[in-house]
Amino acid sequence: MVASACRGRLPLGYTGSMVTWQLPRTVSDELMDDPALPAAEHHAALRALARINLVSGTAAQLARRVAAIAKQHQPRSGQQHQPLEIVDLACGGGDVTVAVARRLASLGVAARVTGVDMSERALAAARRAAHAAGADRPLGLEFVQRNLAEEGCPPCDVAISSLFLHHLDDPAAGKLLASAASAARIGLVISDLVRSRLGLALAVLGTRFLARSRVARIDGPLSVRAARTPAEYRTLYEQAGLPQPAIRPSWPARVVISWMHPPSSP
Repeated sequence: MVASACRGRLPLGYTGSMVTWQLPRTVSDELMDDPALPAAEHHAALRALARINLVSGTAAQLARRVAAIAKQHQPRSGQQHQPLEIVDLACGGGDVTVAVARRLASLGVAARVTGVDMSERALAAARRAAHAAGADRPLGLEFVQRNLAEEGCPPCDVAISSLFLHHLDDPAAGKLLASAASAARIGLVISDLVRSRLGLALAVLGTRFLARSRVARIDGPLSVRAARTPAEYRTLYEQAGLPQPAIRPSWPARVVISWMHPPSSP
């Protein structure tokens, strides 16, 4: 499976049905991105997003792909000598960051995971959540403020991100991908929404039943409308200089996209 993924093809049997009834892409300002949003509403939206990510299995999907591409780059002995340095770009409230660190540990992958975000308010919530879960010290988690648009991705082995690319227009998204590919020794793994009428319906229903947050119920459908199709993600990667990304459909109406540098010759 890893070998076929590295050739950049969609998995065998994938018919594209998840992108049937496509919508035109519409990018709108989301309430969550407004610095004037009251703290209570911001925190409620972060909790709602964490619940949605948990149901979606986002962290498990990311961790499995990280483990797979890291294995491709292991020495011939098969031994991982140093913990992987993982950076979670635009980590928000840190729920995925914490869950990815835990999942990697359960897979036997030694890793140090750092969440980076521009919002200190989101980072404060992430640190509190990690500490409350008892996951900060044993897993070596760290959360750092960073403006990705200006500073780019910090050096790491693998860069990951969830539900962030759809916030960016094509030039900004391409710049981020190129920065992450340059900074990451192994590669990057990105999870994001697929723009489709099915995805829109799931966003409306999901935020209605899984979220009490007014912000989440408004922003969820807006995020789907701002997302891309698998073909658009492929074009975005190729234009950023990242050829043949492995694009895998995932529940619910999402994709997990992995791209890796060619393994070094023995």
